[in-house]
Amino acid sequence: MKSINLSHLFLLLGASLLFSCGPKTEDTDEIARPKVKVETAIKSDVMQSSEYTATVQSDVVNKISPAMPARIRTIHVEVGDRVRRGQTLVTLDKTNLSQSQTQIANLERDLQRYKELYEVGGISKQQLEQLEVELTVAKTSFNNLAENTTLTSPINGIVTERNYDSGDMPAGMHILQIENFNPVKLLINISENLYTQISKGMEVQVAVDVYPEEEFTGKISLIHPTINQASHTFPVEVSIPNSDSRIRPGMFARVNINLGSKENILVPDASVLKQTGSNDRHVFVIKDGKADKKVITIGQHLGGYYEVISGVEAGDEIVVAGASRLSDNQEVEVVQ
Repeated sequence: MKSINLSHLFLLLGASLLFSCGPKTEDTDEIARPKVKVETAIKSDVMQSSEYTATVQSDVVNKISPAMPARIRTIHVEVGDRVRRGQTLVTLDKTNLSQSQTQIANLERDLQRYKELYEVGGISKQQLEQLEVELTVAKTSFNNLAENTTLTSPINGIVTERNYDSGDMPAGMHILQIENFNPVKLLINISENLYTQISKGMEVQVAVDVYPEEEFTGKISLIHPTINQASHTFPVEVSIPNSDSRIRPGMFARVNINLGSKENILVPDASVLKQTGSNDRHVFVIKDGKADKKVITIGQHLGGYYEVISGVEAGDEIVVAGASRLSDNQEVEVVQ
């Protein structure tokens, strides 16, 4: 009988002990499943409001300049002055005006003499008519010069710029700028999806950063008829009454447009994930023990929730904790 090698015997005993003491594998899949927490997507009435930022602008801006070059004699106003429509703002050199006035007086005397000569047959009717045309042209030129010599305000407003002094010869820039602050306006760009819901005369709420505790009411005064092809937005002007001139051009403002309420889905904001490299948002919905990835369209952020326009239904179990580790169709364990 052959003898058994002791070293081989020890190896066999060790192997048998290893197999008998090793962990069972029947629960391995259950242990590997990630644990997640869920909340139910709910349906709720959501106020459909949108906020836009804008810079306050004057309702009307007029740049005061002469029609023809002329030296400034006197500027009658300063920056900050309130002016009335028709008020004299600038007086320019009147040399050309005086010359034009003298020319008209000479032509009127000549015309009277021509009429007397025509009556006795001294000149032709054509000569008389030619002088009448010259007089008409001279009067038109005088009126243009008169308007160009005395510059008046076309609106009620405030002087916001002065670029020259008395004695200067204007070149390239306007002399004064007059702005009307009542009302003021805001220009905002609204998504084309809301084009059919925006109407002229609609009231909006306006917050101005300078007055953090106040809210102003404005109205949509103009809706531009075309959509910007690049941004898919359309410009809208908002008019705000400003009789006390507290709101000034250049101030930063926020416009809130309320379009009523709409029943939509709400999900916890912790459940919404952003796709890397894109603007897509998604959530994981638990179905039959698996995480189903759903691409969603989100609306407003309301406290701890996102409004969901599409992608999930009311009653869906949405993963709110542990979602960042998941992949589509992965088995999970839901815990409280």
